[in-house]
Amino acid sequence: MTTTAPARTTGPLRPLELLGADALLDADERDIAATVRRFVETRLAPEVGNWFESATLPKELAKEFGVLGMHLHGYGCAGTNAVSYGLACLELEAGDSGFRSFVSVQGSLSMFSIHRYGSDEQKEHWLPRLASGDAIGCFGLTEPDFGSNPGGMRTRARRDGSDWILTGTKMWITNGNLADVATVWAQTDEGVRGFVVPTDTPGFTANPIHRKLSLRASVTSELVLDNVRLPASAELPLARGLGAPLSCLNEARFGIVFGALGAARNSLETALDYAASREVFDRPLAAYQLTQEKLADMTLELGKGFLLALHLGRLKDESGVTPEQISLGKLNNVREALAIARECRTILGASGITLEYSPLRHANNLESVLTYEGTSEMHLLSIGRALTGHAAFR
Repeated sequence: MTTTAPARTTGPLRPLELLGADALLDADERDIAATVRRFVETRLAPEVGNWFESATLPKELAKEFGVLGMHLHGYGCAGTNAVSYGLACLELEAGDSGFRSFVSVQGSLSMFSIHRYGSDEQKEHWLPRLASGDAIGCFGLTEPDFGSNPGGMRTRARRDGSDWILTGTKMWITNGNLADVATVWAQTDEGVRGFVVPTDTPGFTANPIHRKLSLRASVTSELVLDNVRLPASAELPLARGLGAPLSCLNEARFGIVFGALGAARNSLETALDYAASREVFDRPLAAYQLTQEKLADMTLELGKGFLLALHLGRLKDESGVTPEQISLGKLNNVREALAIARECRTILGASGITLEYSPLRHANNLESVLTYEGTSEMHLLSIGRALTGHAAFR
């Protein structure tokens, strides 16, 4: 792997420049990160405040991302390595967690579930359209009363001749109201099974969740399945048991390990720029010791989080990564990213509560990221189980 990085320019360093992060990446990885960064800066960042304020995400953006399912192989997918996918997630979340959530749900939940567990017919029909953004997918696992305990789901699939009839409700589903297809998980007489459900199927309804304080530039929905009739061919043939949807979640959590760092980096860079230009008692705010202490501590935590994410990415590419290792990454990086975003808001003072600056928006978003796809408590207990051999959550 070639690791020669461009020589840095003189002047104040950006946080990950101080770490020398680019020297740890190969040329292709740096190029992918730079391409996504330009897209975020030119297409998404100028509008994100408006989308956050109006609680919208335009559906047509799907065709512009260019990274949907990028880590999958075949069917119009780019087949990049895990690190490249992680870096794309980092750059997207530097814009907003809603952007990374859209791409993560599309690629690592909707597409991955079909790619890993679907039939050839399902793959050929859906994956090229999902990869191009011509179709949008969502992933229906979580229910109103069953978040951390998905095995208790009440959504039921029963056989009726050669068909399946699905009944139940799913909650907190990203992309639900945008989706053309949903991967829905349900209890059957043979255990948990997955189904590919076109959203125009009679009995399927997606209801938007309003009045959110977090992830506002993202569509979140309730899915209602009222005797949804599906042919036998809608079942994911290789998905058997709860391990199937959990493996999809592990794919998505990997993106979060990198993604949360993007929110942290953008918050820190915003605070650095503000502190350099804001004068307090006739000196730049950046010249005060207390400010520099904050900036130095946050840069340290961002750098440690990046090294952890990169290590997990290299493991995933070379020998595979375990769910417990992903838990280490999500627990640490989301927790530290949230702390960084909050601290950066303090540097911005009163200006930090407006949408003109990103840290408080990132902090609000990260409150959701802290909870979804495994709460911090569940990741702590997953790590605890790996260390002790005892499952404390049962």
